[in-house]
Amino acid sequence: MGRELTAKGKATRSRIVAGAAEVLREKGVALATLDDVMARTRTSKSQLFHYFPAGKDELLLAVAQFEADQVLEDQMPYLGCLDSWEAWQRWRDLVVKRYEDQGDHCPLGSLFLQIGRSTPGARAIVVELMRRWQENLATGIRALQDAGLAPAELDVDRRAAALLAGIQGGVSILLSTGEATHLQAALDQGIADLRNAGPGADRA
Repeated sequence: MGRELTAKGKATRSRIVAGAAEVLREKGVALATLDDVMARTRTSKSQLFHYFPAGKDELLLAVAQFEADQVLEDQMPYLGCLDSWEAWQRWRDLVVKRYEDQGDHCPLGSLFLQIGRSTPGARAIVVELMRRWQENLATGIRALQDAGLAPAELDVDRRAAALLAGIQGGVSILLSTGEATHLQAALDQGIADLRNAGPGADRA
């Protein structure tokens, strides 16, 4: 939006986005309508278009951002405090449970199928999500280094990128098969590799 919203306006817009996210999760992007969103959020058509002048596409993009933020929020507080092997295990268990509970339906993926990754702002949402996720993992690996639990010479950013790639691959297979085995394996192996890293491990 081109204008600055008041605190009340921001709260109303956030309420509409959260309600729209619920509708889209329940009905699917293809079947959900603006009327459904208005009914769920008790919002008039004029209100809806006040906050989303471009209509459904603009609302879908806002919901995509909401869902992207939720991916990281669902991993807290553990993702933000990976300073021990016990913390990494708790985070691992939380990630597996989150995606097992989600099953073979990915709200964020469904949204991007509808609005298209070429839509202005859409790709940026994914890029920023992955950047923040990898940054949190890298911060966790550095916390292990600070605690003397991981070698100082580890290539932190590369390790974090590899772990994130493994998670995404495992999630993709889960979405296709309904099975979390590969996600579990990717997380377990990635954490085990960190624990077993020896001096010079990342220099080759």
